Order: sequence, then C-alpha cells, then structure tokens
Amino acid sequence: ITATGKTIAENIAGVKNRNPEILRPIENPFSDNGGIAILFGNLAPNGTVVKRSACAPELMHHTGPARVFNDESEAMEAVQKSQIKPGDVVVIRYEGPKGGPGMREMLAVTAALAGQGLDKQVALITDGRFSGATRGASLGHCSPEAAVGGPIALVQEGDKITLDINNYKIHLEVSDEELAARKAKWVAPEPKVKTGYLARYAKLVSSADKGAILQ
Repeated sequence: ITATGKTIAENIAGVKNRNPEILRPIENPFSDNGGIAILFGNLAPNGTVVKRSACAPELMHHTGPARVFNDESEAMEAVQKSQIKPGDVVVIRYEGPKGGPGMREMLAVTAALAGQGLDKQVALITDGRFSGATRGASLGHCSPEAAVGGPIALVQEGDKITLDINNYKIHLEVSDEELAARKAKWVAPEPKVKTGYLARYAKLVSSADKGAILQ
C-alpha cells in the first residue's frame, strides 16, 4: 500500500509510457548488466563495490602497481604533486567506518585524478566511500577495512593488484604465505579519536559490508 491508499500496481493501472527511451521496458534495457558490481578476492574477502557504469572500458580488466596511502590527505597531496602515474592502482586505507572514523567520501581524489586526465588510466580502491558523482574505476567499501587488519592494511607500495570488474574479481598478487607473514607483523594504529561519541562509534561500528551499523 502506498500513500494514496492503493498499491503501486493500482496507481499505474492504465498509465501509458510516453517515452520508453527514458522509462525503459525490460526488453530494451539501458545496459545489459547492472550499474554497480561487487568484487571479491584476497584483497576484499567481504567485497568492494564499484560503479561499473562509470568505468572506462580500459579499466574493466587492469593490473597495476599499488600506490599506498594511509588517509585521503596523503593521497590528495600525491595527486596534486603529479606523483600518480598512468597504470597505478591508488590504495587509500584507514578511512573505513572504524578507521575514519565515520567513512568519509573520497570524491576529491577521484575528481583530481579526472582533472589530470587519469580517470581512464588509474584505478583507486579504498575502505572509505564515494559520492554518486565519482567516475572511473573507483572501488569503495573494501571489507574488511584496514583498521581491523583487513587485507587492504597489508598492501605494500608496488604490489600488483588486478581488477576484473565484469567477472567480479579483485586480486592482490601476493602469496598467501607472504600475506600471513605481513598479518603477523601488523599492528593496529592508534585511534584517530579517543574521546566522545566518535570514539564510541569507532569501537562499536560494524564493517561496511554489514552496513556500518552500531553493534
């Protein structure tokens, strides 16, 4: 039942679609697949999301070296200094629900990359999030996040990362043994906020793939 007191089917009974190029029937879809894709792999065991409809064809399948940054400001500085090169895979971590805390969005970095003409040549993955204006191969919500020791926390500068968007896969080209060794040495960073509500939030919030809800 809707606000009219009727069902949706009753509301639109007898209505004519005057522009099937805008409200498209299932027989004539805008795209043969969905606008977003969820990728899984050893870098994102619980998934990472990408707006596939905004990705350049050149980046649908891509392997490149990781450029690793522990917050958005570090990445932004590197972009502004033209330190990001075609083919790179930018990794921005410790920006997830716990690490942020609060999961701010990374639109500034993707906009700056696009401004340098790199949106068709550089991929970006983060445990933070993006706004709807993001374009390019921008993968967000990487889970588990870095702040809880997720694989994104173990990536090192120069590691190769492979995206295969149409096959829903992402892979860090590092052996399981090497990742286990890195995990054993990993130390959780100090929380960015230690008092007040945000400290409570960071302590209790779930992973992005669980909805970033308080537990």
